[in-house]
Amino acid sequence: MRSNILLKKEFVQNIEFKKIISQDLESSAMSLPTPAQKPATVVGIERLLDIFEAFQLSQRPLSLTDLAEAANIPKSTCHAIVATLSSRGYLYSLSRPRALYPTKRMYDVALDILKKDPFLERATPLLERLRDTSRETVILGKRQGDSVVYLQVIESLQSIRYSAKTGDIKPMHSSSIGKALLGSLKETELRHWLAEKPLPAITSSTITDPEKLADDILQSRQLGYFQTRGENVSDVWAVSAFLKVDKETFAIAIAGPKHRMEASLPECAHLLVATCSFLSHTLCR
Repeated sequence: MRSNILLKKEFVQNIEFKKIISQDLESSAMSLPTPAQKPATVVGIERLLDIFEAFQLSQRPLSLTDLAEAANIPKSTCHAIVATLSSRGYLYSLSRPRALYPTKRMYDVALDILKKDPFLERATPLLERLRDTSRETVILGKRQGDSVVYLQVIESLQSIRYSAKTGDIKPMHSSSIGKALLGSLKETELRHWLAEKPLPAITSSTITDPEKLADDILQSRQLGYFQTRGENVSDVWAVSAFLKVDKETFAIAIAGPKHRMEASLPECAHLLVATCSFLSHTLCR
């Protein structure tokens, strides 16, 4: 009898969650973008991610009220999502204080997925070696739409360093990896992209003129590596290069504070180009 009640409760909770997702999809569909605009955001998925990121920021159990406030979503919506996550084993509840916290299940799922990544598993040891030899933060990235997504970040072990997170989204025109990825394009495609896209000033050093940026990227391509000098983060310099693996284009950057990178940039560029060349030859199937 009790199991039937629990199953019925879980069924109702799932129905409530599906209604919310459906409503979110309908509200997104009412304002469908033109092809030139960004795709509509699926609000339900955004809210699900907001909940996990709220736990990441708080680093402590949260009551339903605190969680809804931290994730900036309605309490009723939060309740439905929490109920579904709990029934799937992604959250567990505490009685004293009455609060919620993620289980290890999300970590296990993500770890299993990561282990089967076709590129990262083989590239990471070389990225770590590049970090150790350069003594600066090493980043692997790829183009995602008109932005850059960081796929792997191996931070420097020095106390003063450039810090970033896997999954960070960065501009194409001001980040070192973005400039490398733009440098992998044909000149006509590069100039067309720069002419069509906004190039906002991320810092006072960002190159915002399409012609100047195109010339900078093309000159860098002749050198075999690309540079940013405080263009994306003030007082941070970086050097990058692109590589192709199985028809996919990636870019790797070495980034650090200006006072160290200014003197070591040529050496870092040499190490970087050698690493990219080795990766592109050894990882191609």
